[in-house]
Amino acid sequence: MGEAVGDVLAASRLFGKGGNLGRGPEARIIVLMRNVVPNLGFTLVELLVVIVIIGILAAISIQSYSNSKEQSFLAVMKGDLRNLATSQEAYYYNNQTYYGGPIPDPALLFSPSPGVTITLQNVSAQGWAATATHTNTNRTCAIYVGNGGPIGPATVEGEAACTN
Repeated sequence: MGEAVGDVLAASRLFGKGGNLGRGPEARIIVLMRNVVPNLGFTLVELLVVIVIIGILAAISIQSYSNSKEQSFLAVMKGDLRNLATSQEAYYYNNQTYYGGPIPDPALLFSPSPGVTITLQNVSAQGWAATATHTNTNRTCAIYVGNGGPIGPATVEGEAACTN
């Protein structure tokens, strides 16, 4: 109760002794209303801080999303090169040489994923090499078997590798 009396006195100082409200019940109502109805809303600084935080979070999530997409394209190219290696070995088993024609071809029983282009190089009865590109990335992947390589980023035989 002492705080309310102090508020009433403060209100009476605001309006003065000769003012319209004085120390009467009207001053008490104004003081009580000030205590009951808090200041609603946000300041401009608070809104700017929230906008900056949202901007930072958006920048982080967009970068993370871009990296995830890039990694998925690389995984698709590596998977296609591994599948090509399996198809090449099956072709070699039946024909005693590796396939060297265009891809896709029914003779090879292999077709790359959408957006992936595979190019065979250095094909012989003793080995082959291949590079893979994707329409949505500038990076390339490669694989080689036997005397077909090493080629590009592929430095270990039979292991698909991609450029940095």
